Amino acid sequence: MLTLEHELRICIVAESASFKFGGESSLPLHYFLRLRARRVKVWLIVHSRTRDELESLFPADREFILYISDRWYHRVIWRIGSLLPRRVAEATCGILMVLINQRIQVGMARKLIREHNVNVVHQPIPVSPKAPSFIYGLGVPVVIGPMNGGMEYPVSFRQEESLFTRATVALTRASANIVNAIIRGKVNASVLMVANERTRHALPRRAKGQVVHLPENGVDLSMWTPAAVGSADAEPARFIFVGRLVDWKRLDFVLQALQDVPDARLDVIGDGPMRSAWLDLAARLGISERVSWLGWLSQPECAKHLQGAAALVLPSIYECGGAVVLEAMACGIPVVATDWGGPSEYLDDTCGILIDPSSSKTIIEGFVQAQCRLIGDAELRVKLGKAGRRRVELNYDWSKKIDRILEIYVDCKKSSAPSAC
Repeated sequence: MLTLEHELRICIVAESASFKFGGESSLPLHYFLRLRARRVKVWLIVHSRTRDELESLFPADREFILYISDRWYHRVIWRIGSLLPRRVAEATCGILMVLINQRIQVGMARKLIREHNVNVVHQPIPVSPKAPSFIYGLGVPVVIGPMNGGMEYPVSFRQEESLFTRATVALTRASANIVNAIIRGKVNASVLMVANERTRHALPRRAKGQVVHLPENGVDLSMWTPAAVGSADAEPARFIFVGRLVDWKRLDFVLQALQDVPDARLDVIGDGPMRSAWLDLAARLGISERVSWLGWLSQPECAKHLQGAAALVLPSIYECGGAVVLEAMACGIPVVATDWGGPSEYLDDTCGILIDPSSSKTIIEGFVQAQCRLIGDAELRVKLGKAGRRRVELNYDWSKKIDRILEIYVDCKKSSAPSAC
């Protein structure tokens, strides 16, 4: 007899799905990949912008991935958004684009429910708890999340945004409960998964479904591993930054700190719109020869670079999650990060060093002190690295996370909660 797990038929609905894009775009792919590996029937409905990547990754599963394509109005909205400050664009044009796509995806999900007896629909992204959702009215339970959000910049950095940006973001957040009362996906969902209490408090007030705590990110412990026993020792003065080169990652803080950390080197893995500005900054600071700009690397290549480093450095001032922190911990190296958002939830002084984000000066000085400390203390590097690996094994293993997700799916299927309809 088949177990309830194998009777599951799951539809994952996502705006984007990509390992190359990283961030929250990788989450739908992790679910799809790992559920397929468990032989669970699962379909993915996603935007066609990553079609080439997905067809390359899943050549035998093409019939289980459905795509929506851009239409003329998508291009108009994107062009308008490109003229706006990032957070304004995300809160307006970005949300509008997602909602339009969800309206299309709802029709596709209904067809899967009708033709393939799909019995649970899962919307893993957007991870924002306030973003409205059109994924409802399907006649089957809907699971949303894990979500992670409800945060702001550190107090000392909030004035760096324009008054227009701050006012727009405040207005959209203040109106979130009204919008979610009209577009009722989150209000009607059977289960709302949240990464932390901060996100739970940011959920729509009228949400009816069960709220479940589950980390947003996870780690594939078979890929992100410590250096093999007997391999070359880590380079004590080589640090790594991994991520998109965008303004809120504040790589400039680490570049400035590098001036005062003699002989230290920095590998930068990633790319983005701030690359040219930060290349110029490194040249002005006279540290260009000590910074390697590696661009995007595959996950196995990235893991290999992390294994040989003294530590990961993450000076971001707006990081709800931070999967790279967990990946570095899994590779058995310390993490130095600002004490804000996701990193402050993943790390403590047993496995990393958290830097006070009260000012630019404090952050730069904190990174100088942390890097010098790690360079001079091999035992500390090993101790922090081992503790980080243990913490990831206990709390952030993707295999354990999928176990929990399957339990949630099965409970939804059993209960067939009326609120899901």
